[in-house]
Amino acid sequence: MVSTHSIKLSTRGDNDIHDLTGEVQHAVSASRIRNGIVAVFVPGSTAGITAIEYEPGMIRDLQDFLSRIAPQDASYSHNHGGDSNGHAHVRSAFIGPSLSVPLSDGRLGLGTWQQIVLVDFDDRPRKREVTVQVVGD
Repeated sequence: MVSTHSIKLSTRGDNDIHDLTGEVQHAVSASRIRNGIVAVFVPGSTAGITAIEYEPGMIRDLQDFLSRIAPQDASYSHNHGGDSNGHAHVRSAFIGPSLSVPLSDGRLGLGTWQQIVLVDFDDRPRKREVTVQVVGD
């Protein structure tokens, strides 16, 4: 069985991080699938999905790390055509657009301090739609 859901949200861009865990668990509950896998995917090439401990220090550490590995003010070939978000594309490629989480007895198989997050890397606010697909029994 497959059950597909979407999460809609507005972001500020510039490494804006949103905790999606509650919404993903809600999609799992609505699916009535008890065991399987949950795929969380964000379309587009300037955002990513990952799992972190969603607390202020870790959020800041991740934002700082991403700014160091792909600084906004670096020279990106992508920007030579008039764009200004080459850094967002590089950060998105590094993090990736999706995450798969095991589902057991109707619960996400996350660790105690692990949450599913969306990170928006773009250089402007965006409206994002995240796809949650629950596959299982």
